[in-house]
Amino acid sequence: MSKDVILTPEGLEKLQEELAVLRGQRRREVAERIKDAREFGDIAENSEYDDAKNEQAMLEARIAQLEDKLRSAQVIDARDLSTDAVQVGSIVHVKDEKTGKSVKYTIVGSAEANPGEHRLSNESPVGKALIGRKRGELVSVQVPRGPARKLKITKIDVGV
Repeated sequence: MSKDVILTPEGLEKLQEELAVLRGQRRREVAERIKDAREFGDIAENSEYDDAKNEQAMLEARIAQLEDKLRSAQVIDARDLSTDAVQVGSIVHVKDEKTGKSVKYTIVGSAEANPGEHRLSNESPVGKALIGRKRGELVSVQVPRGPARKLKITKIDVGV
């Protein structure tokens, strides 16, 4: 039994687009590679055929993974969000108490997380610590490297 995947409408659309490309264009490309590789002769000693079959297996695994995510997807509705407390779909403005640096994070489900773009999973250390907190609260976050960070929530916006 897979757990629910929390997605923003934008994240849902991206997964659906990727799935459509994989099912259509990529499947045709891999099938063509397999067909071409068969023409090289003996399949038992044909590395091109083996590579194409491995690519097909990885492609089908990714398609199954995406289908599973989409089946169990719970899409966030912007109308259900509020700025009272941090939740998945919120844009949280925080200020690091030690450095004084302000950062804006979007809290998303794990399927959409991208720390480089400040899109944090609700399951990440910082995401977990912020969920349910209110504006003005000071949150202590134990990060993988170094001592705990103290973040003050300065603003909560609806991000979806």
